[in-house]
Amino acid sequence: MKWMLIPVLILAAAAAAAVEPTRQVLIPAGSFMMGKDGESDHAPAHIVELDAFYLDATEVTNAQYAAFCAETETDPPFFWGMQAFHCGPDYPDHPVVGVSWYDARNYAEWLGRRLPTEAEWEYAARGGLVGRNYSHGDTLNAVQYAPTGNGTSPVGGYPPNGFGLHDMTGNVVEWVSDWYDRDYYAAAPIFDPPGPGAGKFKVIRGGGWKTGPACARVYHRTALQSNWVDFNVGFRCARNVE
Repeated sequence: MKWMLIPVLILAAAAAAAVEPTRQVLIPAGSFMMGKDGESDHAPAHIVELDAFYLDATEVTNAQYAAFCAETETDPPFFWGMQAFHCGPDYPDHPVVGVSWYDARNYAEWLGRRLPTEAEWEYAARGGLVGRNYSHGDTLNAVQYAPTGNGTSPVGGYPPNGFGLHDMTGNVVEWVSDWYDRDYYAAAPIFDPPGPGAGKFKVIRGGGWKTGPACARVYHRTALQSNWVDFNVGFRCARNVE
C-alpha cells in the first residue's frame, strides 16, 4: 500500500519549504492545583509548581506533519487520505491524527522541540483559570470550542484560552510525554513533575471531536499504548526556555 502514498509525499516535499512550524506561546512560570479530589486517577488534587516553557499555540496540522514525512522519509499517518477523518492534503489546516506517541515525539525532536509533560499540559489548558472544568470555564460552549461529533476543525478557528492557546478543549485529544500511572498523583513531586519513569501506556489529554463532555475536562486523564494510532488523537509541541 506504500506505493500509493508516493505521490502524496512528492507533493508534500515540494511544499515543505513553505510550511512554517506552529507558533509557540510563552507559558509563564507559576503554580496551580492539578487534578481533582475524588475516587479517580485524577485524585488527589495537589499543588504543582512549573518553570516557564513554550507551547504550540495550536495543534500540529496535516500540512506541517506532511512536511516532516517528506523530509525524513516517514510514512504518512495511518488515516492519511481518509476524508471522514479530515486527514490528508485536502485538509492542510486541520490537526493531524493517526499518529502514535513515537510519531509525535519524533516530529517534535525534528523541530528541536518536545512533547509537554502532563503537568505542563494541564497548567496550560487551564489558562490561568482556577478550579474550572474546561479551558474557558465550567461549561462547554460551541462558540468557544470545536463541537464534538463532526470531525476535526481547522486549528485556531476558535477563541484562545487565557494563555493564548487554541483547542485545549476540543478538536483532538493530545499526546503528552508521561507514562501513565493511576496512582502517580499521590507521590508526584511538587516542582516540574516529569511523570513516572516507566509504564505500559502513554498519557493523552484534552477533549477531541469524538470525546464526550466529561472526558474533555482539563483534569481528566486517560492513556493509550505508545504505538497506538487513533482518529481522535493528535498533539502539540513544547520547548524549554533557554
